[in-house]
Amino acid sequence: MSLTSLAAKIFEPRQRILERHVTDAMALQHNVLRRLIETASTTEYGRVHLFANTHSYDDFARNVPINTYEELKGDIDRMRHGEANVLWPGTVKWYAKSSGTTNDKSKFIPVSSDGLHRIHYQGGFDVVAFYLRNHPKSRLFDGKSLILGGSHSPNYNLPGSLVGDLSAILIENINPLANLFRVPKKSTALLSDFELKRDRIAQETLHKNVTNISGVPSWMLSVLVRVMELSGKKHLEEVWPNLEVFFHGGIAFTPYRKQYEQLITSPKMNYMETYNASEGFFGIQSDPDDRSMLLMLDYDVFYEFIPTDELDSPHPSVVPLEGVELGKNYAMVISTSCGLWRYMIGDTVSFTSRDPYKFIITGRTKYFINAFGEELIMDNAEKGLAYACEQTGAEVLEYTAAPVYMDSNAKCRHQWLIEFSKEPENLDEFASLLDRRLQELNSDYEAKRFHNVTLQHLEIVKARKGLFNDWLKSKGKLGGQHKVLRLSNSRKNIDELLEMNAEPMS
Repeated sequence: MSLTSLAAKIFEPRQRILERHVTDAMALQHNVLRRLIETASTTEYGRVHLFANTHSYDDFARNVPINTYEELKGDIDRMRHGEANVLWPGTVKWYAKSSGTTNDKSKFIPVSSDGLHRIHYQGGFDVVAFYLRNHPKSRLFDGKSLILGGSHSPNYNLPGSLVGDLSAILIENINPLANLFRVPKKSTALLSDFELKRDRIAQETLHKNVTNISGVPSWMLSVLVRVMELSGKKHLEEVWPNLEVFFHGGIAFTPYRKQYEQLITSPKMNYMETYNASEGFFGIQSDPDDRSMLLMLDYDVFYEFIPTDELDSPHPSVVPLEGVELGKNYAMVISTSCGLWRYMIGDTVSFTSRDPYKFIITGRTKYFINAFGEELIMDNAEKGLAYACEQTGAEVLEYTAAPVYMDSNAKCRHQWLIEFSKEPENLDEFASLLDRRLQELNSDYEAKRFHNVTLQHLEIVKARKGLFNDWLKSKGKLGGQHKVLRLSNSRKNIDELLEMNAEPMS
C-alpha cells in the first residue's frame, strides 16, 4: 500500500463532513456567527458592540458597523504593540502584510492562533481532502510538495511576533511532520530576496520527487522556468515525472494557463484553484470540471455581501449568504476569528450556484475602470484577453490597464500595457479582438464605445520583457504574494511602468 493510500484515510472523516455544505449551508454559517460572537464577547470590541446581547444576525448587523481597514487599523496597531483582548481574545502574535494598500500604506492583517488553525490550515487540509476524493489513484504523498512562499520579519521586536507574507507565517508555524513532505528547506523558503530564493529553490528541488506544487501562478512560473534552465529539459515532467497537481491561488490563473500547459504536457497534470487571502481561506475548487469554487462555510468566517452597484450608496443593502442572487456582483464582507468584524475584504464575487454555494472571483472593489461609466471589471478583462489570445495564438504574461481621460486630440480611451510571453503577429488585430470581446461581455462598455462617441478604441502598448518584475523589484515587492494591479482608474502605476518601459535596458 502506498503512503498516499494510508494518508488518504486521515481525510475520509472530513470528506464526509464537507458534504454538509450541500445540505446544511445556513446552519453552518449561523453556527459560525454564534461561535465568533460568544468567543469575542469579553473583548474590547465585543463589549463596545454589545456582543453579550447579540442573539441573532439582525442584532449583529444592527450593533456592528461595516468596516474597512481604515476603521480597524488603530486597534490593529495596538494589537501589534502587544495589547491583548482588543479585537479577539488574547494576544495576537502574527500579522500578514497584505499587498493591498490604504493611503499608500501596507495593511497588517492579524492572524490569531484560532484563525491560523480554524481558517488557514483547515483550508489547506480541505484542499487535499477534495483532491484525494476526486483523484483516488493519486500518489500525492509518495513524493514532495513544492510550496512557494514569501518572507517575514520581527514585529516591533516583540518576542515571537512576526509580520510578513501570510505564506511565510504558515510555513513558520507548520506542523514539523509536514516538513517531511515539503521542499525547499525552511531557510530557503523564507528568503526575502526572490531572485536568490528562485535560484536556490530550483537547485534544491531539481533532483527531488516533486508530486505537487503550490503558490501564486506568476511567481511559481518564474521558479519553474529556472528549473527548466538548470535541467536543460524541454518539459517539466521530464524533471519531475510524478508531478500531478498545481494548487494555485492569489491571482487569476487564466493568463497563465496556456504557458503552464506548454511547460507541463503530461495528460495526468491537474490544476486546482483556491481562494486563500491574507484575511482568510474562503474557497476551493471542489469539482475539477467546474472552475467555480465552493464557499467554505464551517471555518471561522461569517460572510455577508454588498451589491457592487450600491457601494457608493450611503446606506447600501447588506445580505447574509441566504440573501444572495445568482449572477449578481457582490463585494464580500467577512467576520473572522482573527478579529476582522464586518470587514470589507476588497474582493468582488458572483455566485454560480446556491446548492451548494459556488462562486467566481470577479475582481476588486477598487480594481476596475469606471472613468466613463463603463464599469470594466477584472472578470471582463481576463475573459477578453483569453479570447484574443485564443484567436491569435498570443500569450500574455503580465498586464495593467488604465484610462486616458483626454489626449491632445480630446480623445478618451483605455490604455493597456501588456507584456507578452508570445507576441501576436498583428498587435492591431489583437487589440480589435480584445475590444470587441469586451463589448460582448459588458453592455456598459459597449454603450460607451458606440460610434466612438464617449470612448475610443482601446490602445495596447507592448511592454519590454521583464518590465513588470523590474517595476515590482524597484518597490521591494518582487516575489511573495505581491501582484500587479490589473485595472485602475488612476494612471499612477501605468505611468511609472511606461516611463520604465521607455528607458534603455542596462
